[in-house]
Amino acid sequence: METMSTTDAFVRDLPVRPLKRVEYELLAAEGYFHDEAVELLFGVVVPMSPTDPAHGTSTHRLAERLRDTVGKRAQVRVENPLAASEISEPQPDIIVIPDLDYWREHPSKAFLVVEVSRSSLRKDKGPKAALYGLAAVEEYWIVNHVEEVVEVYRDRHEGEWRQRTTHQRGDIIKMVAFPDVEIAVSEILPPV
Repeated sequence: METMSTTDAFVRDLPVRPLKRVEYELLAAEGYFHDEAVELLFGVVVPMSPTDPAHGTSTHRLAERLRDTVGKRAQVRVENPLAASEISEPQPDIIVIPDLDYWREHPSKAFLVVEVSRSSLRKDKGPKAALYGLAAVEEYWIVNHVEEVVEVYRDRHEGEWRQRTTHQRGDIIKMVAFPDVEIAVSEILPPV
């Protein structure tokens, strides 16, 4: 009888071919992920973390505030896919994207991507920060419920974020693409 560790070691040594975004979308259209909350990260289909009430409230408040202040200059979408690369189609909590028609394909460029994090914090700080750094994303925010801060990633260069700042209650964050858009950190974090 084969043990799991033997199987893991065998599989780990095999070459792996990442799933392409186009294949992922075809599988989704055929219903293969029916009733599953999943996203494609670096060619791997991964489950999305469930949301709690605080996550939902942060997402809603920030999306509403962005819609009010960005206006018609861009679209603000909640929990919609981003065609980040040929092997990645994450579903961020919020994206601010150019105001174009996306009838045939998901947006591939974003002025801002936001992830609201508690149980997904490790994924949002690690693979997703790397993924958004490689994609056409101008700015990435993590509304970090664990540490009660908002982490802001800016200034992409060759896939790396060169600037990372942390903002606490009492701070105001301005978007790079729309500097007149100001978000109060205290408005989007759960109350103490």
